Amino acid sequence: MRKDRRNFLIKASAGAAGIGLSSQLSAMSAKSYSKIIGANDRIHVALQGLGRRFPAYKDAIADKNNNIELSYLCDVMKSQRERAAGIFAKVTSDKPKLENDIRKVLSDKKVDAVFMATPDHWHAPGACMAMEAGKHVYLEKPCSHNPREGELLVAYQKKYDKVVQMGNQQRSSPQSQEIIKDIHEGILGDVYQAIAFYTSRRGPVPHQTKTAPPEGLDWDLFQGPAPRRPYTDNTWDYNWHWYGWDYGTAETGNNATHELDIARWALQVKYPERVEVNAGKYQYKDDGWEMYDTMEATFKFADNKTIKWDGQSRNGYYKFGAGRGTIIYGSKGSVFIDRGGYKLYSLKGELIKENLSSGKEAGTALGGGGDMSTMHTRNFFDAIRGKAELTSPIDEGAISQMLTHYANIGYRINDAYEVDENTGRIYNREAMKLWSRTYEPGWEIKPV
Repeated sequence: MRKDRRNFLIKASAGAAGIGLSSQLSAMSAKSYSKIIGANDRIHVALQGLGRRFPAYKDAIADKNNNIELSYLCDVMKSQRERAAGIFAKVTSDKPKLENDIRKVLSDKKVDAVFMATPDHWHAPGACMAMEAGKHVYLEKPCSHNPREGELLVAYQKKYDKVVQMGNQQRSSPQSQEIIKDIHEGILGDVYQAIAFYTSRRGPVPHQTKTAPPEGLDWDLFQGPAPRRPYTDNTWDYNWHWYGWDYGTAETGNNATHELDIARWALQVKYPERVEVNAGKYQYKDDGWEMYDTMEATFKFADNKTIKWDGQSRNGYYKFGAGRGTIIYGSKGSVFIDRGGYKLYSLKGELIKENLSSGKEAGTALGGGGDMSTMHTRNFFDAIRGKAELTSPIDEGAISQMLTHYANIGYRINDAYEVDENTGRIYNREAMKLWSRTYEPGWEIKPV
């Protein structure tokens, strides 16, 4: 009976939303990308989104060894463009053009690559537009706003054969790479569970109030693919994260992406079989924050493997002794991994080995940045030149991102549900209604 039900739902959901993400995945070496730029050729780059994140790319762009020309600084807010221009003027002699409309940037055939650091709702549409225009893409997390966009990103990358690096920069950490390799080779024995966590001290946010957009903001372009609505204060400056689902993906899309990616990488799992979520808004109950600020999500995989997410946006107690990180459990011991390195423990809880980074990568500070981001950006440039393979190609990143979408969907329907471990599709009609989203007419991502 259960098998028949599953077969029926698979057919129904596949018909409604197209082919599964897993059918589009393909591991590609860097040398297979079309129009690889020569090792000595200058790469012309543009930055879209000049808020808190873009300084993370500054050192790699300014490094003369990377031979980069900064061609455009693009943002829908005039003050952001001017601020970014001032910051780059201190580290490079390039004279980037300032632009508010990414479509004008993409029409310039001299631009080779685009960094996407916009609000979440722009990520996948902007990346697909860029690939269609022949650009390589560094795509910040979350790579997609919903599961369907993950499918489309992988399909576009496959069709246009571009280098697409997802911005989960811990994949470029030598310490993370080392311990994950050791885990795969059996240092923990049989791994069975990972706990990924994030703790922050975010305060109250104001209620939305209808007002005129601030001076210099192109509100229509800020909304871009999202349905149009009047401006509310202070949506454009970070609070879009918490003001409903048109723009953001809540804290799970915002931060869980990083740790859940490490957890999935360590356990060598793909899609879960079951998702259970317990989440709610428990702090500053009368403020303008519209989604959960606390979440516990459990992803159950085949072979009795489990990943748990523990997210605390506005309660600063360090339950696991740190602000963020991932704990991997195995039959022979455990490992704690974060952006600072790793610590390996025996079953008795004794520290056996550690490898801590001498560099600095921001943990819970807004925007982030540091040596890890620089390495991740350099890897992107090397992949464009055919000198390296991507450390976080979009086909891998899109699978990790699915875990955040599963968690958000579970919260929004207030129910646990089962998943097809092979295709990633959900055995729940209400959940599948959230597989995609509503777009402003004319801004839809066209299937390829």
